[in-house]
Amino acid sequence: MWLLCFLLVILTGCADQAAGYSNGKVSIACGDMTPQHGYESSPYPPPYNITVDKSAFSPGDHITVSLRVAPSSSAHFKGFLIEARDAGRPSSPAVGSFILVDPAKSQLLQCGHTQGFAVSHRDSSKKIQVQAVWESPKNPPGQVQFFVTVVQKYKVYWVRIAGPVVSVSGATAVPTTITPAEVTSPAALPTAFSSADCGRSKSCLRDPPGCHPESDTHCFFLSFHSEEGGMSVMFELSGPAEGYVSFALSQDKWMGNDDVYLCVNDGHRGTINAAYVSGRTHPEMAPEGALRDQALRLANGVIQCRFRRNVLLPQMENRFDLNQSYFLFLAHGRAQHGLIHRHERQPLISTNRIVISGPPEDLSGSRSPLLIKFHGVLMLTGWMWMVSTAVLFARHFKHLCSHTSLLGHQIWFQVHRTMMVLAVGLTAVAFTLPFIYRGGWSKHAGSHPYIGCAVMALSIIQPIMAVLRPAPQSPRRIFFNWMHLIAGTTGQLLAAVCIFLGVGQQALLLPSPWCPAVLTGWLLWIVLADLLLLIHSHRLQTADFNIQEDCAGGVLTWKYRLPGCPGKSYNKCIIFLFVKSSFVTYNSIL
Repeated sequence: MWLLCFLLVILTGCADQAAGYSNGKVSIACGDMTPQHGYESSPYPPPYNITVDKSAFSPGDHITVSLRVAPSSSAHFKGFLIEARDAGRPSSPAVGSFILVDPAKSQLLQCGHTQGFAVSHRDSSKKIQVQAVWESPKNPPGQVQFFVTVVQKYKVYWVRIAGPVVSVSGATAVPTTITPAEVTSPAALPTAFSSADCGRSKSCLRDPPGCHPESDTHCFFLSFHSEEGGMSVMFELSGPAEGYVSFALSQDKWMGNDDVYLCVNDGHRGTINAAYVSGRTHPEMAPEGALRDQALRLANGVIQCRFRRNVLLPQMENRFDLNQSYFLFLAHGRAQHGLIHRHERQPLISTNRIVISGPPEDLSGSRSPLLIKFHGVLMLTGWMWMVSTAVLFARHFKHLCSHTSLLGHQIWFQVHRTMMVLAVGLTAVAFTLPFIYRGGWSKHAGSHPYIGCAVMALSIIQPIMAVLRPAPQSPRRIFFNWMHLIAGTTGQLLAAVCIFLGVGQQALLLPSPWCPAVLTGWLLWIVLADLLLLIHSHRLQTADFNIQEDCAGGVLTWKYRLPGCPGKSYNKCIIFLFVKSSFVTYNSIL
C-alpha cells in the first residue's frame, strides 16, 4: 500500500505541473501577458468587452474595470489577466495597482517587486463577467490603457486585448485603439562590428567561438571596453535574430535578478533598452536615460547595436555597478508589436565572471548548462549501457554455467543486480538535476519531463518488486516474473523515447541529425544482439552439438562438442561486442 502511495505522490506531482495555471498564479506572464500553453493566440475577434466607469482621472482616483462576455456571444471564459499600462508605451511595465471586487473570482498578482500590478482568476470555473478597481499612481502617465488576456480554454485564448484609454484630467483623450508613440530612433551604424581587437583593447564573447561579426552573419557577438577615463563602458552587441538580441549581467549562472540590455527590431525601426529580470519572467523595461550614444544597424537579418553606459548609476534602480564582476548571458528571440518573446535557444553563458570595466579578455561560454550535461551523461550511462547489458545477462546467461557462483549467487544474477542497482541510483540523481537547474518544472521541454517521471517511477518499482519477490518454488513466482518483465520492458521502452526527446532539447545542443542517427543505430544493435543470442539459444536446445567459436576477427567457427558450458564462448563474444559498441556509441554522443 505504501508503494502505491509513493507512486501516487510522484505521478500527482508530475500531473500538477501539467495542469498549467488554473489557480491564476500567472506572474510569469506579467510582461507579455501570454499564457504558457504552447499555442498561438486565437486569430478570431474576441467575444468579450472591456469597459471602465470613467474616462478621466486624477492621481489616486479609482476606476472600475469590467470584463464581460459580449451580448451577442454565448461564450464564457475560465482565465484572465488584467493590466494597466502607459498608453504611449504599452510595452512598458504596468502602472497603478488594483483592488479586488470579488475575491472569490479574482486575485492580485505581484509583477516585479510590486503587489497588485495585475489581477487574474482564482480558479478555472466558467465566468461571464469579472470586475476590479484600478487605483491611479501618484505620478501617472498622461494616458493609461487597459489590456486583458482572456483564456476560454487551454488551447483557445486571446492575448493583450486592447481596452479603453483613460486620461489624466485636463489631458487630451486618445482613441481606444492606439499606436505606440514614436520613440527617438538610435543613430545608424555606418559599418559592421569588428573582432580584430578582441582580447587586446576590448573584451569579447562570441558564439561560435572565434567567429567574426564583420564577415559571418551567423555570429553572435558582444564586446565592451572602458572609455572616458574609466567612467563609462561602450557596449557592442550583434547577432542574427528576427526580433531582438540581448545580453544580461548576472551574479550567477541562473536566470533572475539580472541587469538586461536589449536591441529590438520592431518592424521598420529599432530600439535599444535597458531592463531588469526579477526571475524567469518577462523583463521589466527601465526608464529612458540609462543609455547614451546609441546607434543601431539592421541588415541581412542581423541586428547590431552600440551604446554607452556610465559605470555607476546610483540614481537608477537595478542598474549594476560595472566595476564588479558578473557572468554574461547572451540571448535572442522574436519580437512583435514592441513586445519581446522568450528566447528561442538556451542563452550563451560565459564560463567565468568578468569585471565589465576591467582589462580586456577574449571570453568563452556555453549554451549547455553543466547540470543538464550531467543529467544527460548519467541517463545515457544508466540506460544505454548498464540497463541494456543487465537485461541481456538476465535473458541469455541464466542457464549457462549454472553451477558457477559468485559470492553465493550465480554470476548472471550478480551482474544483473549490480548493474540495475547502479542504474537506478544514476537515474535518481539525474532525475533531480533538471529540477535543481530550473528551480521547478520546465514548461518548454515538451513531453520529455512527463515520460521521465514515468521512467523514474518504474525504476523505483522494479527493485522494490525484486526485494519482495516470492521464492523460486512458490506458485506466485510466475506473477512476479510477468510483472517484473512488463515493468522492466515498459521502463526500457519509455527510457528510449525519453532519450530521443532529450537529445533534441535546446539545453543540450547535441548535433542533429547525427545524434538521433547514432541512437537509432544503437537501438537496432540491441535488437540484433538479442536476436543473435535467441537464435543461438534455440540451436543449442534443438541440436545435439555444441559450439566452440573463435572471437578473433569476428569469425565464428563451428567445431566440436565442448564439455561443461555449451555456447558460453559465443555468448561471451556477443556480450563483449555489445558492451564495446555501446561504449563507442555512448562516447560518440558525448
